[in-house]
Amino acid sequence: MEYDPLKLENQLCFPLYAAAREVVKKYKPYLDEIGLTYTQYITMMVLWEKKAVNVKSLGECLYLDSGTLTPLLKKLESIGLVSRLRSEEDERNLMVKITQKGEALKEQAETIPQRMASCLDLSGEEAASLYTLLHKILKR
Repeated sequence: MEYDPLKLENQLCFPLYAAAREVVKKYKPYLDEIGLTYTQYITMMVLWEKKAVNVKSLGECLYLDSGTLTPLLKKLESIGLVSRLRSEEDERNLMVKITQKGEALKEQAETIPQRMASCLDLSGEEAASLYTLLHKILKR
């Protein structure tokens, strides 16, 4: 049989896309418990770690453009998890800072990674290998 480059089963992008959708779907019940979407959750993960970050750097960390990030940050600000303010050093630089309420949410979220790990049915070695390969793709 001849290789068909346009056959869906021959595409690397399709299982990546479908697997990403499935993983995000598995996160949903856990994120519903804390009132966040997946994109809001990964944004909060950066802020739990860094406490404050400029919007450009946040977008780079999350692989999100400003068209996606701006409404996301406005929503997180409206529910009191972050504040957005202009940098004192450079007015053009918009900073995002975690609030006390945002910091308090971290405690509720701490069990999510472990709960997710049990949903994925991957060994530690498989998960590490997949992580390495995905980051190899992202860095290119």
